[in-house]
Amino acid sequence: MRQARRIENLPPYLFAEIDRKIAEKKAQGMDVISLGIGDPIEPTPEHIIKKLCEEAHNPANHRYPSYFGLPEFRKAITEWYQKRFGVTLDPDTEVLPLIGSKEGIAHIYLALTDQGDISLVADPGYPVYTTGAILAGAKPRLMPLLVENDFLPDLSDINPEVAQKARLMFICYPNNPTAAITKPGFFEEVVGFARTYDIVICHDNPYSEITFDGYVAPSFLETPGAKEVGVEFHSLSKTYNMTGWRIGFVVGNAKVVEALGRAKTNIDSGIFNAIQYAGIEALRGPQDSVKRMCEIYARRRDKVVDALRGIGIETVKPKATIYVWFPVPEGFTSASFATHVLEKAGVVVPPGSAYGSSGEGYIRISLTVKDDRLEEALDRIKKTL
Repeated sequence: MRQARRIENLPPYLFAEIDRKIAEKKAQGMDVISLGIGDPIEPTPEHIIKKLCEEAHNPANHRYPSYFGLPEFRKAITEWYQKRFGVTLDPDTEVLPLIGSKEGIAHIYLALTDQGDISLVADPGYPVYTTGAILAGAKPRLMPLLVENDFLPDLSDINPEVAQKARLMFICYPNNPTAAITKPGFFEEVVGFARTYDIVICHDNPYSEITFDGYVAPSFLETPGAKEVGVEFHSLSKTYNMTGWRIGFVVGNAKVVEALGRAKTNIDSGIFNAIQYAGIEALRGPQDSVKRMCEIYARRRDKVVDALRGIGIETVKPKATIYVWFPVPEGFTSASFATHVLEKAGVVVPPGSAYGSSGEGYIRISLTVKDDRLEEALDRIKKTL
């Protein structure tokens, strides 16, 4: 039986492969500690869970939900954006709830690209930026994120002929996987580039609330002219420990939002209403849990950075995200180091090369395990070196 060529060209999904390796090692009797997936171990805040339970008992919420989300959820999103970023959005035309931002990122290719169109994609980057293009028949062109440029793409290095053919650009700050933050003027540069070449900017911003040391992350949409050229994806997953709930949203340019909505309504249905009411509670309710999680992640970040520096691996202390990105020790590639610590220490770390060729020579550690298991994992890694 022949598979579709789009599947033949599709690499195995990174985190599915990590799950497979964990299961394989556990079957062999190994105590595996995964520092791979950014999946918070702390529970969703109680007031959000309580709201879900209340609404789940309402029979009105057991029917098909609206394709475009509850009006009250869309309104809560606009209120949050106004309060957090000072960005004004129309809840009816510039907001679209998503079944987790991942599906919106993949589906936007179906809405905005045709066979052979080019998408400019950050490298290294979230794998769906690339695989979404492949599934839609578009061609991802990689923008290297290099340490010498603070892990920001050098837009001046993009071939003008390639830029003329590009339809989309995917960026993400605070960044996954490098944990880099943007710098003043960069988003303005992106807006200018988009206007010059008529490119839609897709900014992925799920880590804006996970910041440290006084840093406050911006929204791309704060930038003058940004809404004219792009959209921003957001998620409740990391901010409120709701990864399994699958609820996110896209906001920004009304034409882009409408196109994505049209594609989605022909593919999937809406989000379970009870989850949307829980999302409203998350956005409008107490925010002390967010501050508490930032404190937890900052503490774990310091443990990781101190441990790595203690074994001679100089590492930048990130100001945001739930990751630490660090260079592999001398004598290793990304893949060989990841294999080494899995086989010798029972610790899972994703190789930087799995996020793109420019990630070679790096490893990403997730801060989403309990402190004691994180400390044990770091101690195991240290002993193997």
